[in-house]
Amino acid sequence: MEIASLVRWGEKMEKLRPNIPIGLRNIGVYYPSAVVTSQEIAEQSGIPEAVIKEKFGLDSKLKAAPGENVSDMCVKAAQNCLQGIIEPAEIDLIIYHGSEYRDYYLYNCAAHIQHKLGAKKANAFQISNLCASGPLALELAKSLMVNHPEIKNALLVTGTRESDLIDFRNKRARFMFNFADGAAACLLQRGYNRNELLETSMITDGSFAKDVAVYGIGNISHHNDMQIEQDFVKAEAAKAEGKQVGYYGLDVADPESMKERLDAVSLVNFLKVINGAAEKSGYSKKDIKFLAPIFMKRSILHFILEQLDMNLDQSFILKDFGHVQSADAYIALYEALRLGRIQEGDLIIMLGAGTGYSWAATAVKWGEKGEAV
Repeated sequence: MEIASLVRWGEKMEKLRPNIPIGLRNIGVYYPSAVVTSQEIAEQSGIPEAVIKEKFGLDSKLKAAPGENVSDMCVKAAQNCLQGIIEPAEIDLIIYHGSEYRDYYLYNCAAHIQHKLGAKKANAFQISNLCASGPLALELAKSLMVNHPEIKNALLVTGTRESDLIDFRNKRARFMFNFADGAAACLLQRGYNRNELLETSMITDGSFAKDVAVYGIGNISHHNDMQIEQDFVKAEAAKAEGKQVGYYGLDVADPESMKERLDAVSLVNFLKVINGAAEKSGYSKKDIKFLAPIFMKRSILHFILEQLDMNLDQSFILKDFGHVQSADAYIALYEALRLGRIQEGDLIIMLGAGTGYSWAATAVKWGEKGEAV
């Protein structure tokens, strides 16, 4: 078949594709009851509290209780999301897109959540793009729901307690001192005529891939059977004495190099994916009415909003929550709805970014869409 014929065929198939909206039905959140204050961070890190507040953009952050696992928090967020709308048994698909640091190393957290929630008929899987996973999960769920009519209710869940991996004494990891705990869930419904999911834009720059990691875990660290055996023997001895097996913290290989390279591209890429999501959805940046951001300090958020001709009332600052990984945009949207900052017909951009490095944004048209086809 000639190229021109292929193009015409593709255009024909696109016209025949049913215009079924995928709507964001509800958001549920779970906030741990404990917090870590800026004063406590200052005391443990040796950094002045004024710097924690002004430079880090953090007044306090959420902290999970001992024994409060990632799957526990995700289930609570999911229950809050579903309450009064549908029963867990009606969910067709669950996507976990939260932290890679969860209940256990190398296990299926999505399936665990499915079981604990009682969503017996739901298929479940997990994806990881670190803190940029939110927009990616929304785009993936939308695509699956459009192409598979049997998926009528999809639940996206994300949770983290990555604050466990941060040692305030490690100055290399200071940009992660804002890492917090918590969970969020989002219910998407096929044919729901409100809050339509639109398009997603994403940028990845793999030159940052090795800048941040838990370097003590992985095949590079455990490179042979003898080392694994030695680690096992040590772990068993520690358990027998009632001790922790070990501590593995998030680290940054070269903070100065990372900051220099990241500063040169980060704001540009944030604006690119925000504008990209709007334009792919048939809008311009002038149409954006609310930005649900990842955690960032006030000055950076203010700069981004200025470039979009928006003000701080058209967003939400997460200074009292901390960085709850890919739950940030859900939390910002949830809190903004509670505060009445989002109106019928608003174009919303949900924003994420994750080490590696990726920037991602998804557009949502809030309010009534019209009659479903």
